[in-house]
Amino acid sequence: MRIAAAVAASLLLATPSPAASPTPAQSQRQFLSWLARSGIRGAEFRAFASFLRSAGVANVIPAWQLVRTASDHERCSAPGFEVAPRVLWPNIVRTLRFARDAVVPTVGPLEAVSSYRNVYLNGCSGGAPRSAHRLFFALDLQPRSGIARHDLIRRVCAQHARFGAPADVGLGFYQGTRFHLDSKGYRKWGSDGKGASSPCNS
Repeated sequence: MRIAAAVAASLLLATPSPAASPTPAQSQRQFLSWLARSGIRGAEFRAFASFLRSAGVANVIPAWQLVRTASDHERCSAPGFEVAPRVLWPNIVRTLRFARDAVVPTVGPLEAVSSYRNVYLNGCSGGAPRSAHRLFFALDLQPRSGIARHDLIRRVCAQHARFGAPADVGLGFYQGTRFHLDSKGYRKWGSDGKGASSPCNS
C-alpha cells in the first residue's frame, strides 16, 4: 500500500490543491488513501496518467482530479473516485485541450470537481440519461484564481463563442463559479439546463 501511495504521489502534478475541495471525501489525501487500497486501482490510474502524457494533456489539470466522480457521491453511497473505463479515455482529450487552449489563458488554472460518472451514480446525482459525464466527455470545473462569477462568465463565454463550435464544446454554468465543459457537441445552457437561460446570452 505504501508503494502504491508513493507512486501515486509521484504522478500528481506540482500544482497544489485549493484549501477547499468539493467534499472532504474528495481531497488529495482521500484520493491517495483510496488508491492505496487496491493494486489494480493503482495500476489503472498509472495507465491513465500515462495516457494523458502521451496525448499531450497531462499538465492541464492534475490527473487525480480527473477521477473525481460527483460532488454528492456520498448521498448515493458511491465512491468519490473512479478511473473511467479505458475505452472512454480518448473522449476527455479534446475537452482538456479546449480547457488548456481557450479557458486557462483567460481565467487561470482550473480544478476539476467532477468527471466520469458511471450509470448508477449519474442517475442518482441527477444527471441527464445521456449526460456527457457518462462517456467521459465532460468535466465540471472551478477556477483557482478567485475570479468573480460575472467576470468568469464574460471571459469563458467569449472564448466559447470564438472557439467552441470548431471544437464541438458544450458550456454550462451552475451556481457560483462552477461550470461545465464537454466535447460532445457545441451548445450552451444555464443552471436549469436550458439554452435559453445560458448567461452567455446576456
